[in-house]
Amino acid sequence: MSGKTVEILGRSIYFVERGEGAPVVLVHGNTGSHLWWSRVMDLPGYRTIALDLPNFGRSDPLDVADIDAYADSLAAFVAVLGLDKPIVVGHSLGGAVVMALGARRPDLARALVFVDGAAPSGLKTPEEHYPLIEKYRTNRDLMRKALSAVAPTMQDQVFLDDLTDDAMLMAGHAYAGNARALERFDYRDRAGAFAGPVMVIWGRKDIIITEAMARETLAAYRNASLRILDDVGHSAMVEAPGFFKELLMEFVSGL
Repeated sequence: MSGKTVEILGRSIYFVERGEGAPVVLVHGNTGSHLWWSRVMDLPGYRTIALDLPNFGRSDPLDVADIDAYADSLAAFVAVLGLDKPIVVGHSLGGAVVMALGARRPDLARALVFVDGAAPSGLKTPEEHYPLIEKYRTNRDLMRKALSAVAPTMQDQVFLDDLTDDAMLMAGHAYAGNARALERFDYRDRAGAFAGPVMVIWGRKDIIITEAMARETLAAYRNASLRILDDVGHSAMVEAPGFFKELLMEFVSGL
């Protein structure tokens, strides 16, 4: 898949796409990029599109690290590409971005999927962790270990290196900034504005998102289902890509 760029709100946004058909937009998590979706983009009958959010990967930076700002960029991306009622999938921080998108623009998406996403009440990072977060900016080995921890069952070390390389492209102010943004995030009274189908996926080996958080997301929507995966951690699309595609195809084919 060759990458493309598009101008969104005055900034260049990088993305890759595959296939033809109904659109599926894939939104990565913190320290992520489009690459996290590269093994699950072959969905027969669907046009899958994975972007680098602003501040991440090969896209231009924003002046701030903010979930609503990311959601506004995502909405503009959907509009500029002319995507009609896409299915929007968000991982981790990307789950918060997708939740904000659904609440702010409930007419935009056909369905939402959360993959170990932040709960409507946000995600609190212990204050003592911030000095370590700042070290990730310049310490590739620490970053690699952190990514390994959020994909604990993934065995492909070469792919882990590639994910680490992309992680190191993140804007410097977004390291602590994204954690603070998730602390500020609160959509408990707003998430339910999206009335369409929702699927929540949670890995039982996740060290970041708890089952209670996944169930909080489930409860926020009137038309939602929860799939618990016993043998994966925080990142099903790289830990169990084949099974993840089966889940996603089962969900979208029922819409």
